[in-house]
Amino acid sequence: MEVPRLELRNLSRRFGGTTVVDDVSLTVAPGQVTCLLGPSGCGKSTTLRIVAGVDRQDAGAVLVDGTVLSDDVHHVPAESRGVGLMFQDFALFPHLSVAENVAFGLTGTRQEKIRRVGELLERVNLPTFGNKYPHELSGGEQQRVALARALAPRPRVMLMDEPFSGLDERLRDDIRDATLDVLKEAGTAVLLVTHEPDEAMRMADEIALMRKGRIVQQGAPYNIYNNPVDRAAAAFFSDINVIQGCVHGALTDTPFGEFLTPGLPDATQVDIIIRPQHLKIDFDRAGRGPNPTAQDGQAARGSVIRARYMGRESLVEFRMDFDGSILRATVPGVFLPRAGTPLWLMLRRDRCFVFPSYAGAESKTRKSEG
Repeated sequence: MEVPRLELRNLSRRFGGTTVVDDVSLTVAPGQVTCLLGPSGCGKSTTLRIVAGVDRQDAGAVLVDGTVLSDDVHHVPAESRGVGLMFQDFALFPHLSVAENVAFGLTGTRQEKIRRVGELLERVNLPTFGNKYPHELSGGEQQRVALARALAPRPRVMLMDEPFSGLDERLRDDIRDATLDVLKEAGTAVLLVTHEPDEAMRMADEIALMRKGRIVQQGAPYNIYNNPVDRAAAAFFSDINVIQGCVHGALTDTPFGEFLTPGLPDATQVDIIIRPQHLKIDFDRAGRGPNPTAQDGQAARGSVIRARYMGRESLVEFRMDFDGSILRATVPGVFLPRAGTPLWLMLRRDRCFVFPSYAGAESKTRKSEG
């Protein structure tokens, strides 16, 4: 079995009486990008600091290539870990040239340093920028210099804490893609921290979704998105609609038809989750009333509250006849019905998620396949 490049074993960290990192375990292979994703304060940056060696866990271990860097006994200092760091402010030295920034911290002869700096500036497409200074560079160019500097000592692991949040949105995608190409080419294991689901989905080979210091779900982006562990996980990645119901005889009756809910006892309150893009407007029915189908169940009527064109799609909000709740549907292209227009809606039943709706429930971590 191949030894992971980076391995975290049951990391925990407490500040006073508060547990900030709670039994976190994961592995990252060479050339793999794993993203710690979650809201502010969930423990993801503290986890990164523990891996970097600038903070120390209360329990657990950090290993690189099977060697313990930190546990209850050992603690290799940050500068000796072979770990690169990239942060959102780039942290370039303003009084040093680009070449001097990249060479900072390198060991070896002067010629070896010059050769290494030249290789890296070529790799990040800045071969003629060595004599420039940070204030002469754009944000994207500064980010690439920071990447070159982080790669200069040939780190086995790269830690990235919201490194692209300071970039213009139009530039961000190109810089992210170029950064990933360089890191994967170097075979570097990457642990990335972000609170933006879109960034995690775009960059990560694997996502570890964190909440209150714990990893609540871990797996490939496709599986995390399409098989959320609970309502909060589904809502973190996109807007959701919630339809509530009550279990009776392993079925939950809703205005959209019955849903199978096996394994839940009678009288359990459940949330049926569906994303706006999977809520269908039945244009053919045009107010003729519910007509159940095998795939989509029956239709339910609502009245348009408002409709907005969002660029590639339209977002339509409905107030539903059955309970006055508000549901949102997205429709490709331009679709702007007037407020008050009655329309029939149907659910993509194969895209619905059903979860018990008890308050404050904490789901067990589930490792998604893939």
